[in-house]
Amino acid sequence: MATDTGTASPDRPAPDGGAVVGGATDEAGAHHKHPTEKKYIQIALILAVITAIEVLVYYVESIEDYLVAILLTLSVIKFVIVVSYFMHLRFDSRLFRRLFVLGLVLAVFVYTIVLTTFEIWKS
Repeated sequence: MATDTGTASPDRPAPDGGAVVGGATDEAGAHHKHPTEKKYIQIALILAVITAIEVLVYYVESIEDYLVAILLTLSVIKFVIVVSYFMHLRFDSRLFRRLFVLGLVLAVFVYTIVLTTFEIWKS
């Protein structure tokens, strides 16, 4: 007759809910508190408002010179919100956040260089 000692084994999850790796619990596998359904709805509404602002900004002629910068900024804000909440990056390791931020900065830098190049060579 087997007794439960309260320890993890390769075929049984750990008593604290952590992931089992080689008979030991994996602290990184522990679940973090995630947003509620209400929070996801709020985030979706915020994203919808930002999208509406993007559409409205496109039709405002007085800010035509700043259109690309404004739309890029709003797109980056939406990207950060989506990555933070819907991809759960906000609740993951800081290393993942740093990698995403590095990629975002690199993408904006390259995009800016390309747009600037097109502006310089258009004439």
